[in-house]
Amino acid sequence: MRRKMHLAFNLSTTHNNGRWNLPGAWDDRTFPDVTLYEDAARLAERACLDMLFSGDGTGVPDTWGGSRDGAIKWGVFFPRVDMLPVLAAASRVTKHVGFGLTYSTTFMHPYYLARLMASMDHLTNGRIAMNLVTSTRRTDAANFGFDQLMEHGARYERMEEFVAVCRQLWDATEADAMVWDRDSGVVGDPTKVHDVHHAGRFFKVEGPLNTPPTPQGRPVIVQAGGSPRGVQASARIADHVFGGDMPIEVQVKQRAALDAALRTEGRDPDSVGVLWQTPIAVRETDREAQAYREMLRGSMSPEAVAVYLSYIDGYDFSTLPAHFTLGELREQIIATQASPNGLVTKLAYKFGADATISRKDFLEQALLTVTQYENTIAGTPKHVADVLEERFEATGCRGGFMIGQAIAVIADLQSIGDLLVPELQRRGLVRTEYCGRTLRETLAES
Repeated sequence: MRRKMHLAFNLSTTHNNGRWNLPGAWDDRTFPDVTLYEDAARLAERACLDMLFSGDGTGVPDTWGGSRDGAIKWGVFFPRVDMLPVLAAASRVTKHVGFGLTYSTTFMHPYYLARLMASMDHLTNGRIAMNLVTSTRRTDAANFGFDQLMEHGARYERMEEFVAVCRQLWDATEADAMVWDRDSGVVGDPTKVHDVHHAGRFFKVEGPLNTPPTPQGRPVIVQAGGSPRGVQASARIADHVFGGDMPIEVQVKQRAALDAALRTEGRDPDSVGVLWQTPIAVRETDREAQAYREMLRGSMSPEAVAVYLSYIDGYDFSTLPAHFTLGELREQIIATQASPNGLVTKLAYKFGADATISRKDFLEQALLTVTQYENTIAGTPKHVADVLEERFEATGCRGGFMIGQAIAVIADLQSIGDLLVPELQRRGLVRTEYCGRTLRETLAES
């Protein structure tokens, strides 16, 4: 019997970075109109998707020119809201599809988040996942009173302790602790509610939670970690891993690294799936799909591209001269302690470090990268299914795909449900109906 792949849909930037204004995206609505998310949830459930997922960030990009103005003007990772109440509303119009929320363990406190997620697990009847991140943006850190970012390794140590505390809190009240006896008036059994007494490097928590035990026992934990330290953290804390959009050969290597780390932790690699971020554009014909993908070329202005790239790479690209060599620019980026693995490095590898490029050509190349134009799989249901099937099998048939960077949220969900999912169902690769009661059970289906 063939293993089933799991499919999630990433809502994170459907209203940012120019995508809100593309045909089939928001129609006459604007963010954060909750009716769009309710519609998205209905479409996702109709397609038998596992989960709607939302990433998050709490700062406004200000790397470009040392100002927030460009981000605000062009809607680059702005505006945002805490998606918990939005997805809570969407959960009320569905019964099966799950919901993933993102929070930072670098800034949050485990008691608060454990309580919040327990509450959401009740509200959704066991359909909640929390995606945990170690924040890397100085604008986010400043909003929480930090003068500088926590060191890379320390951020992961904090995350691991954070999850350990959350799990102790969720487990502190036994599953049958609630009595609710109307005759006697007894609410709970005191012998089944326990203290935590945690005292660690980062947190001191007495416990217990004051919430009743949840439908899932523990919400599903999702975590993305691509570095060696991140992979180690995934092996220790994650139920499912959010994998990056990368060439298949790199995905195979990362899956192998995760498997090795899981075995070191005494965990079964088959129990932890990877959801690979995968942008797609599926239409009935190849011509329609290619035309649909072409909309990405007009989705962002050159300045918006530069604002986006400056924020992601941590380097102010407003300082670019009219012409420059890629190697020299890369050295300048490294000297500022910004990311050495961004677009400039990729272009230097592609064209050569000594290649001279104009500012205009550089931003045109950047457009193809930041919009995911280059990586978007565009084609017929058969073509897209062929690619997904190849990647699924190459990475061990464990997990599936986070369909991300939607071109136009509602149009994409409609095409996934009407075109792609039926093709995958015909191949026996995805479910035809939900069998599990909770998200944890749904993600455990194989």
